[in-house]
Amino acid sequence: MTEAILALEDGRVFRGRAFGARGERCGEVVFNTSMTGYQEILSDPSYAGQIVVMTYPLIGNYGVNRDDVEARGVFLEGFVVREVSPTVSNWRSSGSLDDYLIANGIVGISEIDTRALVRHIRDKGAMRACLSTETTDAAEAVRRATLIPEMVGRELASSVSCEDSYEWHGEANEHPYGAPAPSVTDSDTKALRIVTLDFGVKYNSLRYLRALGCEVTVLPSTATAGEILELEPDGLFISNGPGDPATLEGPISAIREVVAAGVPTFGICLGHQLLGHALGGRTFKLPFGHHGGNHPVKDLRTGRVEITAQNHGFAVDAASLPGDVEVTHMNLNDNTVEGMRHRSLPVFSVQYHPEAGPGPHDSEHLFIDFVRLIRARPSSRPAGV
Repeated sequence: MTEAILALEDGRVFRGRAFGARGERCGEVVFNTSMTGYQEILSDPSYAGQIVVMTYPLIGNYGVNRDDVEARGVFLEGFVVREVSPTVSNWRSSGSLDDYLIANGIVGISEIDTRALVRHIRDKGAMRACLSTETTDAAEAVRRATLIPEMVGRELASSVSCEDSYEWHGEANEHPYGAPAPSVTDSDTKALRIVTLDFGVKYNSLRYLRALGCEVTVLPSTATAGEILELEPDGLFISNGPGDPATLEGPISAIREVVAAGVPTFGICLGHQLLGHALGGRTFKLPFGHHGGNHPVKDLRTGRVEITAQNHGFAVDAASLPGDVEVTHMNLNDNTVEGMRHRSLPVFSVQYHPEAGPGPHDSEHLFIDFVRLIRARPSSRPAGV
């Protein structure tokens, strides 16, 4: 057995058994409350710069497969679990969790008291940590944890974004989960051109847009307003992603210009935060963030409550938003902003992940709402243009 150590910057240390790759990685340690979907969590680019702790005690029992990957790589720094299942059993499985971490160079630690670790993070807040199989010296591991930058002020989106633009050629009219394809109206035949700004986009978001018959072009996070508008998009989708949104001044400026041009815009997660800045608001760092598939969100317009998948460490400050921006959704755990819309422009966003990869499907209607918003405008292109 190879020993691994997880040392937090405040001096708290956990010792356990190494799995996955051997080595040393440092990052902000956060916890995820999902009971399933560990492969989608591992491949979510929004976790760049972070060490993820799973609160569910047994992880790995159904293995991994080729279909549940959400991005081109694994960008998180480390993976922490109570117990790794010694048995892999599922008809879709093509390998074990251990093999997946090894193949992607991710260090893991198991056989630690994850409940104690999560309670500590919840009480003290997310903090920097060092996960290592290279040293067993607690003081040295704590020192190494303090050497990395804090998440506030850290720009990470450019490290996970695509380098060049591309067309997403997933199957049109095919629901991501094999259910009947979502429909806006039976008479819709126009192929909408959607430009996606990639700050760490998950494949399931692109699948939903294709399922609704959209032509999807993905642009890097550094795309300018001119490059976006040159494509004459029917709509702009701003993806999820990692890091501090306030550091992305270039993208914020580009989004502000595209929104001012009247392009229907939908943002999620980091995209929601960037829209908050573009529309005149500010963001702030949450104590330990929202990570998991069981977060209750209330739609303030309808009173309806949805259970949502979330993964973010920053939030939009409601008091900073101008009067022409309406807060539409609220987190029922801490009353933070979970959604907003512009009162006169075709712009809306949510803080959570409606693509639900993994997570509940309560909010998948938001992709349909986006397409309906576009189709309700006279500027939508005719078929074939």
